[in-house]
Amino acid sequence: MGFFKWVNLFIFLHFFAATPIFSDSTKFLDLAKDPEVFDWMVGIRRKIHENPELGYEEFETSALIRAELDKLGIPYKYPVAITGVVAFIGTKLPPFVAIRADMDALPMQEMVEWEHKSKVPGKMHACGHDAHVAMLLGAAKILREHEKELRGTVVLVFQPAEEGGGGAKKILDAGVLENISAIFGLHVASGIPIGEVASRPGPIFAGSGFFEATINGRGGHAAIPQHSIDPILAASNVIVSLQHIVSREADPLDSQVVTVGKFQGGGAFNVIPDSVTIGGTFRAFSKESFMQLRQRIEQVITGQAAVQRCNATVSFLDEEKPFFPPTVNNGDLHDHFRNVAGSLLGDNKVKDMQPLMGSEDFAFYQEVYPGYIFLLGMENASRERLETPHSPYFKINEDVLSYGAALHASLANSYLLKLNQEAPVVDEKYHDEL
Repeated sequence: MGFFKWVNLFIFLHFFAATPIFSDSTKFLDLAKDPEVFDWMVGIRRKIHENPELGYEEFETSALIRAELDKLGIPYKYPVAITGVVAFIGTKLPPFVAIRADMDALPMQEMVEWEHKSKVPGKMHACGHDAHVAMLLGAAKILREHEKELRGTVVLVFQPAEEGGGGAKKILDAGVLENISAIFGLHVASGIPIGEVASRPGPIFAGSGFFEATINGRGGHAAIPQHSIDPILAASNVIVSLQHIVSREADPLDSQVVTVGKFQGGGAFNVIPDSVTIGGTFRAFSKESFMQLRQRIEQVITGQAAVQRCNATVSFLDEEKPFFPPTVNNGDLHDHFRNVAGSLLGDNKVKDMQPLMGSEDFAFYQEVYPGYIFLLGMENASRERLETPHSPYFKINEDVLSYGAALHASLANSYLLKLNQEAPVVDEKYHDEL
């Protein structure tokens, strides 16, 4: 055999040996649908659903996650951001790619009557985070069984307090993700058919913030209003004027929202109260628009209160409910997502979507690293209609668990393979851990 034939044969054999056997995305879905994996995920999801915990209180949820990771032999760091868990599968060497699930529930009373209804009054997994945790553990189980074929390290991020608590920011502040090359996340969606996904490059969710204002007047008898300064009237004018910020000041092509959802004042039909408290949220797709909204909200509240002879104080609750930046999907990761999801589900099951005014603290990761989040459909046409998230009647179609676990595992594995093909890692030159 000639010299060049020997060289070509060597290159072929070297590439074959270095390429994971576990590189066919469709195999991940078959593994995730295996009853051993699927039933295990269902059991985990139902345990979490029965015992919902609010942001930074997810101690039992975290304990369950750690117990399952221990059974799988997967190392992890805990506590991270109070209740968070960050686990590692693979070589424990570069490259690193992260996949994330949020853990917290909502302060709502569940109205769905079923065997595994929430056992905690006033708390409910009404946004699918119980399913998110189960799917990430399902991906962990699949990847652990094929750990030797991974060409790098998959970082599993079990994150607290997505629902307004900014848990993603605390995970970043903890410094446990410093060397990752990318991070992926998903969210279940009731309005998309099961087995389909939807996403887009660029802005996908809005940045969001909250405000609360106390408008102070002078209370008195409702029959003699001239002796009082009515804060209810002032607050009413404030609310109407706040709507003019978007309708009259914002570019119609730059989507923005200001909504007042809280109005508290007075307790009797014939008494003008001393003060009224209002509160709400504001949303925008750019930081510039967001900061402009914030400035004008404060000006409008204080100015309109003054017109009605009241004074007002405004808080943006920066500590309790931190500002969420816009969620912006990386363009290169969008191409990767379409390739992987198309291979696993079929190209016709990968849909484009319009941006939504909802917010996601996944955006904090995207400010630091290339990040990508997508919606995972779970609506089955042959079953009852599913309610949207944050409804007391919200349900999970548990068939979605297999799709989520498979997509998590496939996105992470194939991204590590992609990074190795672009810049192969020579193991002996690297000894740094995440």
